[in-house]
Amino acid sequence: MKPFAMVLFISLINATAASGVTLTPAQHVGKQIFFDMNLSAQRNQSCATCHAPEAGWSGPDSTLNSHGGVYNGSFSDRFGNRRPPSASYVAQSPILKWDKKEKAFVGGAFWDGRATGMRLKSTAAEQAQGPFLNPLEHGFADASCVVSRICGAPYAADLEKLHPGICTITWPADQDKLCSTDGYKAALPPAERKKVDAAYDAIAHTIAAFELSPEVNPFSSKFDASLAGKAKLTKQEQLGLKLFNGKGKCSQCHPSSGKKPLFTDFTYDNLGIPRNPDNPFYTQKAVYNPDGTSWIDPGLGGFLAGEKTWASKSRTEFGKHKVPTLRNVDKRPSKDFIKAFGHNGYFKSLKEIVHFYNTRDSLPICKPGDKGEKITCWPLPETAMNMNMNEMGNLGLTDAEEDAIVVFMQALSDGYLPPPLQQSRRAPRVNR
Repeated sequence: MKPFAMVLFISLINATAASGVTLTPAQHVGKQIFFDMNLSAQRNQSCATCHAPEAGWSGPDSTLNSHGGVYNGSFSDRFGNRRPPSASYVAQSPILKWDKKEKAFVGGAFWDGRATGMRLKSTAAEQAQGPFLNPLEHGFADASCVVSRICGAPYAADLEKLHPGICTITWPADQDKLCSTDGYKAALPPAERKKVDAAYDAIAHTIAAFELSPEVNPFSSKFDASLAGKAKLTKQEQLGLKLFNGKGKCSQCHPSSGKKPLFTDFTYDNLGIPRNPDNPFYTQKAVYNPDGTSWIDPGLGGFLAGEKTWASKSRTEFGKHKVPTLRNVDKRPSKDFIKAFGHNGYFKSLKEIVHFYNTRDSLPICKPGDKGEKITCWPLPETAMNMNMNEMGNLGLTDAEEDAIVVFMQALSDGYLPPPLQQSRRAPRVNR
């Protein structure tokens, strides 16, 4: 077995261990694509590299998370500009639209909403296509490289059953080798290019099928068990839920009601998060980041500025980022594993980000690196434009109430197993 195939095989086993989930044929093929490290220029990166199940379908590298929170791509000297969000539950995001009633943009995928879902009628499918062709991520410059490598994979026969004739494409000589070359684009006749485009769309929908599967969306947290009457939240978790829905105002953007709440309203917001000075994007080559250390993340507004239909609204959306689901927000492979939070990975614990929600406007401003940063003071926001001033900033939560909200959100991690009958009466300790 080839090394990359062995990695894929092991990853697939780890992802489904003890899950008991039965996948449809499309979901099964989509899963194999999702975990295939061969689908990158240097054969070293899969979707799961940045969206690993053991880390709540988000970044699995504790060291990277503890600094920039941003991941490098297939070409190791290139980094993206935002931390990888969780891939769980987000495939249920609707097609991006301007909601007249809410006076807000709703739906889309990616932190900035650029995968609108309009072309493929699926935000998940359009999102799946993006990383493959991003020079800072999988590193291909041509969709033909994705298609040709999938058509040469062991699971290609299963894909053919779903989409007969999908791989009947005449490839250039040395196509596979050339796809490892930075910037390579295949010189295909129009008829073959049309086949590639159709195949690439079909592959995207196949990945989306897996991302919509019960393996990625199991609704198996302690919170779900409590809704089903199979578990009982602790007193601290109950208090956290009450605060989450009330004093903490969390549910205003992360709704908790319903039988299977997704804990996101799929809108966009600017929380006023400070810059993350460890973000490696600041030091990227000028071809990828011409602004250098002065770069400011425009979020949704940056995307809208290039769209004719919505360009007029771009200024009022500048600095806003997608409201993420809180499901699996604290899922991690070990207790000492560090996760990054916020679009730029500035926060390193749930306690930090809850404390920010609570005290952003009530604590003094300080410089990055100040001794009291994240505890008794906060640096200035990356951008103050369109900052949320109504639902956060001075909530008046006590330290114990912050802890309770954190503990409740920890109950949103999938894979919950009933504890022993005798439980400790001590409240969990929440680390900063």
